[in-house]
Amino acid sequence: MAGSPRALALLLAALAVALAVSPAAGASAGRRSPMVGGLVDASADEEDVRRALDFALSEYNKASNDMYHSRAVQVVRARKQVVAGMNYFLDVKIGRTTCTKSQPNLDNCPFHEQPHLKREELCSFQIYTVPWLGKMTVSKSSCQNA
Repeated sequence: MAGSPRALALLLAALAVALAVSPAAGASAGRRSPMVGGLVDASADEEDVRRALDFALSEYNKASNDMYHSRAVQVVRARKQVVAGMNYFLDVKIGRTTCTKSQPNLDNCPFHEQPHLKREELCSFQIYTVPWLGKMTVSKSSCQNA
């Protein structure tokens, strides 16, 4: 058992190092690092966030029975999470435009202003993407009147 004190000392040293670099230790020192796999805020201007938003709205419009195209009024919140790919969590205020779905160039359509045609919704989308496989899906979506 001559190796026991040495093994114990090594174990204690490893524990001290682990505690020194743990997120809890960093938080107690006033620093906070994101947890691997945790949600982090994202900018609506990031190219990948824009791509996820465009996909979510395209799927929303395909599934909608509305004859008018809807598009984003405002991205309220955008978050992302690294998984075996990437999850995007988007809270978006969308509005009904004056363009029907059959019209080309739907990105610049003005929003309805007439009270009987105007409609806004607050939607939450979860988009899962695996860029290296070219895969993108809407995992969850829900909308309510805004």
